[in-house]
Amino acid sequence: MDWKLFVLVVMTLVFLYQLFLKYLQWRSAGNEIPKNVSDVYDGETYKKWRAYHAEKCRLGLFSAIVAFAAEICLMAFNAYAAFAGLFRDTPFMQMFAVLLLSTLAGFITLPFTYYDTMGIEEKYGFNRSTKKTFWIDQGKELIIDLTIMVVIGSLLMWIHQALGDWMIAVFAAAMMALMLGITFLYPVFSKIFNKFTPLEEGELRNRLTALLEKHGYRVRAIQVMDASRRSTKSNAYFTGFGKMKTIVLYDTLVNAMTPDEICAVFAHEMGHGLHKDTLKNQGLNAVRMLILAALAWLTLRYTEFFTPFGFGTVNYGFALILIMSVELALLSPLFDLLAGWVSRRAEYRADEQAVLEGYGGALVSALKKLAKENFADLAPDPLLVKLEYSHPTLSQRIEAIEIKRRTVRFVNGL
Repeated sequence: MDWKLFVLVVMTLVFLYQLFLKYLQWRSAGNEIPKNVSDVYDGETYKKWRAYHAEKCRLGLFSAIVAFAAEICLMAFNAYAAFAGLFRDTPFMQMFAVLLLSTLAGFITLPFTYYDTMGIEEKYGFNRSTKKTFWIDQGKELIIDLTIMVVIGSLLMWIHQALGDWMIAVFAAAMMALMLGITFLYPVFSKIFNKFTPLEEGELRNRLTALLEKHGYRVRAIQVMDASRRSTKSNAYFTGFGKMKTIVLYDTLVNAMTPDEICAVFAHEMGHGLHKDTLKNQGLNAVRMLILAALAWLTLRYTEFFTPFGFGTVNYGFALILIMSVELALLSPLFDLLAGWVSRRAEYRADEQAVLEGYGGALVSALKKLAKENFADLAPDPLLVKLEYSHPTLSQRIEAIEIKRRTVRFVNGL
């Protein structure tokens, strides 16, 4: 079998699927906005959103085409093997060379990223990054991306060399441990890009603390992140394993929302904790890691996968590219379909928790503010939602919240 042709065909199929998703995204601009979210944008703002949406779609399309063309060329002309030939002939250095080229090749879309941030986002009033901040961020991301890939490649190499065909369970466990470690260290990574300051004493701090402590959570800290250095867009989250949580508020959120709305957002986040959604997600991740490990085992068994691309033997860095960019990418749409469905159900349950805490109305107004500030698509294509969205649409969430509010009022009135 011509394995090079097979890989190139699979990469093309994956690319065409991504183009199909982008087409659905572009087509969404023509959909009628549901009545329960028709007040998010006024006429002028909606016209501005459509122009913004069109520009983002066009840029995303061109960026995807350039990235695909570059990756196809690297594969077709055996560029990875040629580049690896410039390095010492040891398994680690050969693996490092391939991953270095892959990481650098990913930055071929940097002009599009720059135009997105300094052009489109600037044009529509969202960007607050300076050119200096942008380039520093890109340098940091390159180092972090390369480091993570080299760590994964090293794990793959060491485990395979030590265990051979018995590697599947151990490599899957190692990958899960790595993913959990990255999650645990996320607050540390965040400080590479942003500054955090404690939320000042007052009503909001007391209410957030009381909300979590009511359900047995302990608050490690409540911090405000300087998101406004880069964007006007808002978000909030809390981190930490078990019952010890750190609350993080974007400063844009603090400035834009009322205390009730911020509490509503965190009642929602607390709902995820109460329903153990993070733990359930780790279960799905474990399945994904097992699939990844099985693909790794299969790929590393045959040097025939490597010789058509110019390698004389197994290259662990190239194996990682084949696994993630070809094999796993081919299976991802099916897995994402399931994961998206599970995630959207979890979002409905978390919204219900906010209603039970008495913040249903505040959550609706908060979600509308977030949608407006983040220039969200209010009427995405239903097929796109099923294939790609981790959250229900704003309209769907508000409809479910209002149904739950009526149910709660009826039960309390009995």
